[in-house]
Amino acid sequence: MLKLYGLSNCDRCRRTRRRLEAEGHSVEMLDLRRLADQGELEATLAHLLTHADWSMLLNRRSTTWRGLDERDRAELDQTRAVELLRTHPSLIQRPVLDTGTQVLVGRAADDWTA
Repeated sequence: MLKLYGLSNCDRCRRTRRRLEAEGHSVEMLDLRRLADQGELEATLAHLLTHADWSMLLNRRSTTWRGLDERDRAELDQTRAVELLRTHPSLIQRPVLDTGTQVLVGRAADDWTA
């Protein structure tokens, strides 16, 4: 089963899920905000970071990013970026697809083959 991480109201996540299911894949959609509310985001981030660099996971084009204070966006390193991702799950680049052997992140979802 493929795991698709995103937000339930994200059009790109919904399109990706529909396309993968149309191709015959079984997809489990995991909402990043719900994972945060349930206290499961920490483990999810740890797993994703073993397969993808923090700079790939951090969405610097998002409304959430633009709404952060300049001091929050300045001098980012992995520790600071992961702290921001924990605090603001909507900063995670979407969608994120976990195939079990690899993690695919972000905007090129239409090019993914699972």
